[in-house]
This record gives sequence, structure tokens and C-alpha cells, in this order.
Amino acid sequence: MDAGRITALADVPADSTVLFRVADGAGDEQEAILVRTEAEGDGPADEVACWLNYCQHLTHIKLDKGSGAPIRDGELVCANHGAYFEPDSGRCTFGPCEGAYLTDLEITVSDGDVYLTDDEYEFVGPGPLETDDLDRTSTSNVEF
Repeated sequence: MDAGRITALADVPADSTVLFRVADGAGDEQEAILVRTEAEGDGPADEVACWLNYCQHLTHIKLDKGSGAPIRDGELVCANHGAYFEPDSGRCTFGPCEGAYLTDLEITVSDGDVYLTDDEYEFVGPGPLETDDLDRTSTSNVEF
């Protein structure tokens, strides 16, 4: 079962995220992240969730900019605007998009590996999207 394998579960850190690329049915690539979640009740001790890699406040803002998204007090943080998201539900608990939810992707953990099992996406590879150095669009987040 190597098709769709993202990474080993042991390689998903407790204090950050794993960044990878997916393609939708039209072949458009996007970034996604894996984040550790806390086990509830009698659930497995090692659980992970998968989200598309963008903040719900401004969707061009990435949560993981290539070196892992920060985790503070057990929540995923958007470093640009300080929004906090629950790792297991993707719900924003604080910040400008409070109450919004991250977009989830289906994953499965099997034999110590994490696999993308979402029917709408295909695993492309690890790491961020490649960018064209000539693309000089503004990265300003000033709102008017």
C-alpha cells in the first residue's frame, strides 16, 4: 500500500506540521499539512489530521510556510494574523476567522505510515509548491 503514502507517522512532529503537495481532479496542485492531534477517550495514542495549507482569514496566507506551522498550547497557529485552530477539528478558536473551519482531506494511518485516501485529491510529493522566481506578486497583507 505505497500509493498515496505521505510519510511515516513517526515523522509527524508534535510541535509543528508536515507539508506536502496534492493535486485535485483538474490537476491543480495545492499544499496540505499533517498535524498531530490528541487522542480522546480510548482512541489511538497517535492520531493525525490533514488540512489544506491556508488560513481561513485570507486564503492566500499559508499556515506552513515551508518550515512547519507553529503549534502553541496544543493549537495550530497562523503566524500572519494570530488565528488559532484546533488540530483535530480545524475550527478557528481565536482570531479574525473565529468559528471558520480549515478544509480537511481524508487520510489513513496503516502500519506506521500516513496515506492520503481522499477521493478528490492525489498525493504529488513532499514539500512546498515550486514557485517561479519571476512571479513577483505582492505578499502584503494590508487590508483597506
